[in-house]
Amino acid sequence: MPDPGRAATVPRGGGGLSVEDVFRAEYGRAVAVLTRVFGDIDLAEDAVQEAFTVAARRWPAEGMPPAPAGWIITTARNRAIDKLRREASRAGKHAEAALLHAREEQAEEGPVTDDRLRLIFTCCHPALNQSAQVALTLRLIGGLSTAEIARAFLVAEPTMAQRLARAKGKIRDAGIPYRVPPEAELPSRLRAVLAVVYLIFNEAHLGRAELATEAIRLGRVLSCLMPDEPEVLGLLALMLLTESRRAARTGPGGEFIPLTEQDRGRWDPALVAEGQALVRQCLRRGQPGPYQIQAAISAVHSDASSTAATDWAQILALYDQLLACSPTPVVALNRAVAVAELSGPAVALALIGELSLDGYYLYHAVRADLLRRLGRDAEAAAANRSALAHADNPVERAFLAARQQKADRAPR
Repeated sequence: MPDPGRAATVPRGGGGLSVEDVFRAEYGRAVAVLTRVFGDIDLAEDAVQEAFTVAARRWPAEGMPPAPAGWIITTARNRAIDKLRREASRAGKHAEAALLHAREEQAEEGPVTDDRLRLIFTCCHPALNQSAQVALTLRLIGGLSTAEIARAFLVAEPTMAQRLARAKGKIRDAGIPYRVPPEAELPSRLRAVLAVVYLIFNEAHLGRAELATEAIRLGRVLSCLMPDEPEVLGLLALMLLTESRRAARTGPGGEFIPLTEQDRGRWDPALVAEGQALVRQCLRRGQPGPYQIQAAISAVHSDASSTAATDWAQILALYDQLLACSPTPVVALNRAVAVAELSGPAVALALIGELSLDGYYLYHAVRADLLRRLGRDAEAAAANRSALAHADNPVERAFLAARQQKADRAPR
């Protein structure tokens, strides 16, 4: 079914809202409420889609209702009940069960405290693989169309439609519960949820700004619904501080500009301020975790007026802390970049030589930069070619290719 709220608009009233605005803000909430009411994700999604189709048809003529979110939920609930009654009359046992469940539940039209959170945890159940978790979260909570998700995953729309259908079928057939997990399971399950949101954000790092917007919105939802989880605040802070640099990350022709060469005057001051405030809030809690530490590193960068003015000693101390709680080769690689600023490229080059990251393009790109700084141009060019061979993002590939052309033109 199409996503009518994506394109439909009505004249903006005093609140300046359109059907698309309501769709973006309330789609995930409406699906979550209807899923609780009927216990069926497919039914909930279809009903909410139908409600937005009705809204797109009626609101331009009748005006937007005083409580558009409540109108959507009520309309969707009524549509779902009508459908279940029709199916139940044909001896549909599943429809009868859902209708009984709906009579026992009431659709909430006021603020919802946990329905979206339940649905996020359902989407990120460990029985589903990570790509399915990301796709379902984008679809059901983010409200992205199947076509948009397919483009993000670089697959055909019918292929993504099949994947989404299989994932929802697995939830149904395996009886995966629609609930926040018990307290004992929460820390491990929350890590999966945060990882999915961060994967969505990273998909948008270059060239997919709309996915960054969706990931940050999901981060805000989680921070409202789970305000006592410091890693939730840490992830939101990290995304805000990273997103603050979007305008400076590419040039007029769309070319990639690395952090060291960015015009910091183009960083978004509002996002920087919000991200830094969240980092300070995390620090006061004294419960550091990987996302909080990464956000703190990003906050130190955002405090500096230039690369030379950056407090690299503080960044290195934070990377030491991050490496202690998340001892991965990628963290070690990023730590080596800070070491290079403090102790020189030769020391950093020795450190990364111990890492097993041959298939990771940034490993080769960092190595190329360190070799170039040491005057070992032929080796730097070879490392850059390796980085280019492993890079997937078109913007990053263009940056590496331009760097390669410059190296090839340099006198020997």
